[in-house]
Amino acid sequence: MLDVARFAAQARATAPAFDIEVLSLATANPRFRLPQAEAASAAKQLYPHLKKLWQVYENTAIEFRYNCEPLEWYLRPHSWEERTQSFQRNALDLLEQVTVKATEAAGIPLDRIDMIVTNTVTGLAVPSLEAMLFNRLKFAPTVERLPMFGLGCGAGVAGLARAARLAQAREDAHVLFLTVDLCSLCLRVNDPSPVMFVSTALFGDGAAGVILRNTRNPLTSDRSRPVPRIVASGEWCWRGTEHIMGWDIKDDGFGIVLSAELPALVKKALAPALHDFLTRNGLSLADFNGFLFHAGGRKVLETIEEALGLSRDQLRHSWDVLRRYGNMSSVTVLFVLEEALKAGARGPHLLAALGPGFSVYFLAVEL
Repeated sequence: MLDVARFAAQARATAPAFDIEVLSLATANPRFRLPQAEAASAAKQLYPHLKKLWQVYENTAIEFRYNCEPLEWYLRPHSWEERTQSFQRNALDLLEQVTVKATEAAGIPLDRIDMIVTNTVTGLAVPSLEAMLFNRLKFAPTVERLPMFGLGCGAGVAGLARAARLAQAREDAHVLFLTVDLCSLCLRVNDPSPVMFVSTALFGDGAAGVILRNTRNPLTSDRSRPVPRIVASGEWCWRGTEHIMGWDIKDDGFGIVLSAELPALVKKALAPALHDFLTRNGLSLADFNGFLFHAGGRKVLETIEEALGLSRDQLRHSWDVLRRYGNMSSVTVLFVLEEALKAGARGPHLLAALGPGFSVYFLAVEL
């Protein structure tokens, strides 16, 4: 006899939550490539009083990072004005690159973009960055814009999920998600704290652009080529954890907040939050062919492996991005997704990222 309740549950689990395809994904880095050994040498000059922490550089699993300014720029103090000028100039250059690459890869003109979601957490711009892009690129004047700020490292997943929600609301829509973080600009050489020193060992700069398409109308949907599809999204925010990660506002820029409690929180709370997301969407960990986690750092990835019972190989794309680029905040997880696609990954994959709040963001995708 047919178990109607069980059949209904399976039907809900297999029905797509989104009619959204990922038409294209483009990434970019600024031109200054910084070997970790060179960064370590500079950091030791800036922080001679933290000699006991120098080995942090050797333990990051990072070999290279990219900076938007030459190394010597970072070795002297800078004002808010100087940092903002550099941020706006370099962020726009990178966003222009990824927008052109993403639209060309998707095979659509710029004026076919209906909505733009733009994210950053490492600088300020009013008008927002995508509005400034109007002076460089020929978007339609009717395009809808949504700037985002404050979700930090988690915004690569969270922003993509927000963009998918917008695309879902409008048939045949093309939504461009842009994210750029220039973490190097947040180095403050007059800050002698261990937290600032540790951050100099982890963070780099980059940008990414993703074009999503609503495919609800089968007459206009082109399924002649296989493309990734958004399946489900979700998130979890823990109370009383604002001190784990974020910014303090200082006279000369953002002051980093990065608590040593982070690994312990991830170890204790990540699995229950993920289980909740999977249960609400009729999924299980065994359903996924791969796991694409934000590469926040060596300790973070090792803690995720332990908390979820995953192997090093199952997170190989995250480890590879960490080695070659460091932690680029929100941008990092999209580099991980790009690595998986280049490697020919197929089937269900889980994207996830942690961010200030303190929060975790999930996105299930079919590659």
